[in-house]
Amino acid sequence: MAGKNKAAFFDRDGVINDDTGHYYVFRPDDFVLCPGVIEGLKKVHRLGYLIIIISNQGGIARGQFTTDDTDAVHQKFIDTMAANGVKITEIYYCPHHPEAGNCLCRKPQPLMIEKALARFDIDPAKSFMLGDRDNDVLTAENAGVRGFKMDKNSNLLTAIDNCLKAMGDE
Repeated sequence: MAGKNKAAFFDRDGVINDDTGHYYVFRPDDFVLCPGVIEGLKKVHRLGYLIIIISNQGGIARGQFTTDDTDAVHQKFIDTMAANGVKITEIYYCPHHPEAGNCLCRKPQPLMIEKALARFDIDPAKSFMLGDRDNDVLTAENAGVRGFKMDKNSNLLTAIDNCLKAMGDE
């Protein structure tokens, strides 16, 4: 049975925030939105999409930063979006790194998206994921969601417009 909600899933680094010059973005001061993020997320929010972030954060497993660091970055993002009238439904992230072995949640495994589909009663056929890597597209496809790829650190509004057009939901 298909869910009743639709969702827009987004990768974080290189899609939501500019990661130029950073291998890992884990300090709130280094978290800078890519162009078009506020306008793009307002648009999908207005169209009734739940907004969910799906991100690998392997630096946690490597000891380069902590879950508290990651949560502080995410809180800055949530607060910024709330101040602009956009609700972020959820942020899922995998704290594991391939060097530590395989896990079930690291992209391209679909577990983070599957958790959101079940928790928020989401119809995968009405949903999409936008990322900056082939792995993001594969993650979406593995979960039965349509995947789209954009150029790293580019204008999110432009990429969202292309997704909405392809989804028939302009």
